[in-house]
Amino acid sequence: MMSKLRVGVIGCGSIAKHRHLIEYNDHPDVEIVAVCDIVEERVQEVAGIYGTKSYTSYEELLATENIDAVSVCLPNYLHAPVSISALNAGCHVLCEKPMATSIEEAEAMIEAAETNTRKLMIGHNQRFVPSHKKAKALIQSGEIGKIYSFRTTFGHGGPEAWSADGEKSWFFKKEEAFIGAMGDLGVHKADLLRYLLGEEFVEIASFVETSAKEKSTVDDNSVSILKTESGVIGTLAASWAYTAAEDNSTILFAEHAILRLEDDPVHSLVVQYKNGEVVKYELGKIQSNDEGNQTSSHVIEHFVESIKSDKEPLINGYEGMKSLEVILAALRSQETKTITQIGQS
Repeated sequence: MMSKLRVGVIGCGSIAKHRHLIEYNDHPDVEIVAVCDIVEERVQEVAGIYGTKSYTSYEELLATENIDAVSVCLPNYLHAPVSISALNAGCHVLCEKPMATSIEEAEAMIEAAETNTRKLMIGHNQRFVPSHKKAKALIQSGEIGKIYSFRTTFGHGGPEAWSADGEKSWFFKKEEAFIGAMGDLGVHKADLLRYLLGEEFVEIASFVETSAKEKSTVDDNSVSILKTESGVIGTLAASWAYTAAEDNSTILFAEHAILRLEDDPVHSLVVQYKNGEVVKYELGKIQSNDEGNQTSSHVIEHFVESIKSDKEPLINGYEGMKSLEVILAALRSQETKTITQIGQS
């Protein structure tokens, strides 16, 4: 029987508190050994809750503790350097999204994982949502035929309601976040669509704006038109301007049916067939930031299982990089006012 996986969590903000720490703590094969945050009061509070050691320096944590794996739950600009340090220290790494601020950083993370023969997983939880998994199965079965188009949206009122630092959060600071709603939410949908469609995007035309958050130095509202290798086209919206309610829906328009994912308040997947038949699925709620909806994201579960069974994670570094490429291309499209090739710097 394998001994418990010794885990550290670097960064003790909201994503760590509401997802990583809770899910590690609930996992029977995991022991949370240490936590780290530059805010001493915050890290000591978390350490007290979970009975772990606390650090204000991730370098000290990595050098001192004999740990098997870490979660990197830090501002975006720190994802690559801290993940690479952890991989070089012999740790498996689960890094929050977007995985990096450039393709060069993402490639360096992948190289560090390969050099040290360690797992690198990126925290894209949308692939584990029950309605999304069911939709993937329906697509793969051939039942709905060729997909022609899609419409996907991820928006809410903004991170200030959820982030540990509220309106002063790093999410709004370009030097720390590098990208706003498109990196916070849009990259999730880019990853989901790549997963559902089973192919890569090749072109994008985007409007990426700052219109809702006056003090923000990053985007808060974006709409993109995307095209895949085979010619599937559709739209992706990412926003911190949906003030009254969250929208996390995806609609796929296919040859034999329309699939509505997370578009109905009760039925997480509604399939409208061309012949008039409608099938409604109740598959459990999608993970959200709303209090009372803290269901498991299954990200931690998958990460731990990939380490235990020595299998490549579903969202490895390469997958994370391909989804990052989409949002980087969206920024280039906005800057150049052109239809932009994806995967080309």
